[in-house]
Amino acid sequence: MENLELAHLRQEYQKAALDEETAPLDPFILLHQWMREALRAELAEPNAFVLATTDKEGQPHARVVLLKGIESPYLYFYTNYTSAKGEEIAHNPRVAGVFWWEPLERQLRIEGIAEKAPEAVSDAYFATRPYGSQIAAWASPQSQVISTAELRKRWSEYATRYPEGEVPRPPHWGGYRIHVHQIEFWQGRPSRLHDRLRYTYVGDKWIKVRLAP
Repeated sequence: MENLELAHLRQEYQKAALDEETAPLDPFILLHQWMREALRAELAEPNAFVLATTDKEGQPHARVVLLKGIESPYLYFYTNYTSAKGEEIAHNPRVAGVFWWEPLERQLRIEGIAEKAPEAVSDAYFATRPYGSQIAAWASPQSQVISTAELRKRWSEYATRYPEGEVPRPPHWGGYRIHVHQIEFWQGRPSRLHDRLRYTYVGDKWIKVRLAP
């Protein structure tokens, strides 16, 4: 097996700084700012983040999902409720997430409680999805073992059942919203002296502290 030279990999971060004295008191203001800057930088999938959940045995599981809405104090994403992540959230709604914007030398960590989004919110979002994605929500028994042939067969069957423009939202598919109670902003800095600001919601306000890198 090829020996991968990883230990020598280095990158010096120096594109920006994060000052706790000038950072806003509300982390969602800074979250909006960072997301706008990620969009302006035309990053690939700037709304992608790693979502971590735990199963009944306490085993953590992580995967990439797409952020589809920011509405303080909530972050929204959509999935199949009967998927592995859906079952894990039903068992333990405590979740964590990580955004990584490498070209901006930034990382964003969130922790909170996940709950199903209101049905009206899920209906409205589902209506904006492309037709193929709408059919896929019906056809895919997400996280279950399935062959390619069976998946394509199911997709064709549901496409025949539901013409374009007439696809209802599946009852097993919809949104989650994470009620965020902690956010950490990480900005890469030279000599590994990275800027880290952590916001924690305590009582009725956000508490902001600086963390050692």
